[in-house]
Amino acid sequence: MARLGLMALPVAFFGVFFAWPVAAIVARGLKADGTWQFGRITDVLAQSDIRHVLWFTTWQALASTALTLLVALPGAYVFARFDFPGKQILRAVVTVPFVLPTVVVGTAFLALVGRGGLLDELWGVRLDTTVWAILLAHVFFNYAVVVRTVGGLWSQLDPRQEEAARMLGASRLAAWRKVTLPALGPAVAAAALMVFLFTFTSFGVVQILGGPTFSTLEVEIYRQTSEIFDLATAAVLTIIQFVAVGSILALHAWTVRRRETALRLVDASGTARRPRGAGQWALLGGVLLTVVVLLLLPLAVLVQRSLDAPDFGYYRALTKSDGGVFLVPPIEAVGNSLSYALAATAIAMVIGGLAAAALTRRDAGRFVRGFDALLMLPLGVSAVTVGFGFLIALDEPPLDLRATWILVPLAQALVGVPFVVRTMLPVLRAVDHRLREAAAVLGASPWRVWREVDLPLVRRALLIAAGFAFAVSLGEFGATVFIARPDNPTLPVAVARLLGRAGELNYGQAMALSTILMVVCAVALLVLERLRTDRTGEF
Repeated sequence: MARLGLMALPVAFFGVFFAWPVAAIVARGLKADGTWQFGRITDVLAQSDIRHVLWFTTWQALASTALTLLVALPGAYVFARFDFPGKQILRAVVTVPFVLPTVVVGTAFLALVGRGGLLDELWGVRLDTTVWAILLAHVFFNYAVVVRTVGGLWSQLDPRQEEAARMLGASRLAAWRKVTLPALGPAVAAAALMVFLFTFTSFGVVQILGGPTFSTLEVEIYRQTSEIFDLATAAVLTIIQFVAVGSILALHAWTVRRRETALRLVDASGTARRPRGAGQWALLGGVLLTVVVLLLLPLAVLVQRSLDAPDFGYYRALTKSDGGVFLVPPIEAVGNSLSYALAATAIAMVIGGLAAAALTRRDAGRFVRGFDALLMLPLGVSAVTVGFGFLIALDEPPLDLRATWILVPLAQALVGVPFVVRTMLPVLRAVDHRLREAAAVLGASPWRVWREVDLPLVRRALLIAAGFAFAVSLGEFGATVFIARPDNPTLPVAVARLLGRAGELNYGQAMALSTILMVVCAVALLVLERLRTDRTGEF
């Protein structure tokens, strides 16, 4: 009963603000005169342009995943096994791209490889009309997923196991292939699935860099919904994406359970050492060069472009209203985003905290594990569908929220909850249940048990969870683009609107706003890095 009580509010929240809006837009597209028209699914799939979108979505996600693993696995090894000056700062720098809004990532690469970008100025090379810009931006965005997921486990594998294999005559490659790689397999698979999920549902990056040539499912859902107003096609694409994401999450849950099986783990602080020999120093140098070129250069170009106008002209222009797309000065988007993100963080902490507590209980069965998978769905299900579904489902009593400010934080909280649960759950599971039982035997109420036993042990994880929820809420774009009011735009929405307008001033203002958003996210992440421990806060 206690477990059901903990789950009641999260289940109600996801039912009302996730399942209902998604179901509403699917029903709007597939029902006519009260009758379901499932034949529309076949009709939509018969369209050659839709099949092209499905094919591009799949193969670019596979290519992005393979390229990310190829580039990031050496970095995972370096962070797991090497100890060098500035390692903690570099770890935070590597993670900055992951918490950046996809709009900022797209804008940064546009400044690097687009018309008038750095490559265009130096060598006359443009990549914004090719798939390479999308693939590189996806590697930029997901590099930290592999480094954190694989590197986190790699740092805790006992290196003496591989050393024992070497002593028994195995070569360095054979020892790594037969001892280390099997132990890393579940973590590599989990990282690959997460990268595939994020790239399969890519929106902001493809919308900015793909132009009219390339379109993923998410971008096509947005186009069908907001430009063509073909809800039937949008509904079919939503169902396809939902099935695909559900399958990916099921595979991810399976790999996570494999990762949690008994492995010989040691304290991560004892496995890292200074690089030895020319080969290891060369590997460290190669990883540092990759970080500089792939991760820091696009952000540096973004900042440089925002400063092209003399006397901070683009930043000063943000304080003026043009009476066109913006009803208020664009700079007000900063305050709006911070306010919305704080509200979304509070909601995500309550919902995610209760869900994590329910999943931690020892009597958790299949139903609860299924609920755990459900909590991850907002990361992969079309945010565009959720945002438009909000407008359809929440515009009449008893929940008429369409004209209220709370709609934006609610949509952002849906994305923040999975990060809260994934951060809190390992720590709560690590708390010895006998401590809770002893406190209860001594007469402590459940609330006092939580306050006196759990809270001191999970306080740091709570702060990390709140930081991640704040960062991802700040950058949410897919749903917010539908529900943010013109007089209260968020930073990602304001950036997208500026990029959609012609003119050097609009482009410069977009770079300036993106820089501001990047700095806010980076500061939040640096605070997280100060709070994290070796076993807390990994993806």
